[in-house]
Amino acid sequence: MNLNLENPMIERNTKTVYRDGDKTIKLFVENYSKSDILNEALNQARVEEYTDLCVPKLLEVSNVNNRWGIVLEHIEGTPLNKLMEENPEKEDEYLNWFVDIQLYVLSKTAPMLNRMHDKYKRKINSLNNISDNIRYELLQRLDSMKDHTKLCHGDFNPSNVIIKPDGQAAILDWAHVTIGNAASDAANTYMLFIMDGKEEIAKKYLDLFVEKSGIEKNLVQRWLPIVAASRKAKGIAEEQEFLNKWIDVVDFS
Repeated sequence: MNLNLENPMIERNTKTVYRDGDKTIKLFVENYSKSDILNEALNQARVEEYTDLCVPKLLEVSNVNNRWGIVLEHIEGTPLNKLMEENPEKEDEYLNWFVDIQLYVLSKTAPMLNRMHDKYKRKINSLNNISDNIRYELLQRLDSMKDHTKLCHGDFNPSNVIIKPDGQAAILDWAHVTIGNAASDAANTYMLFIMDGKEEIAKKYLDLFVEKSGIEKNLVQRWLPIVAASRKAKGIAEEQEFLNKWIDVVDFS
């Protein structure tokens, strides 16, 4: 497949996203983990095959000038975060919609995906910059959590929801998907809002999720140290100080 890399849409430290007609190309930096890229493609394919969710179709995994890339169907539309920014008077309406979409995702499962508990245990054990006591407390808390089989996106935020011209919502970026506990996915979304400096929206989001899902707020909050530890394992320098405050299980008992 010939790929046109003249139209970059998004640039990150580890990848650049290009638009090539009816295709979206995620091209990763040289020496990026090949297994992580192949796992992301596999996750995408399994969500596509096992659910009826509107997601981009996986077209190809390619190597371009020693850089691995994932080629996906391009989804035309507007990211939900952009709609929220452009129409602040509709913030509550969009947030309600956002939660409804997340709950619909959580109503699905895909049994071939990795289990959330296994992923979090691996991430926590990989951390070499926390004390043995904190590691023990995090693992004990993780073991105490119910191990469900809900489809958990793992990075569910408004920028990953595309509203198509016909009003249908498409969900992007399934790199971190697992099957597990819905409360954990909500905790991760709440944390992402906070990290983006949107504390008021985070509070509204959590209240809406609790109301619509019937899951108690304290069950979502109990996941916060675990999801923070998992994100800390990514090693993003500018996030470490913030996440260090969130992995203290005493603060989220």
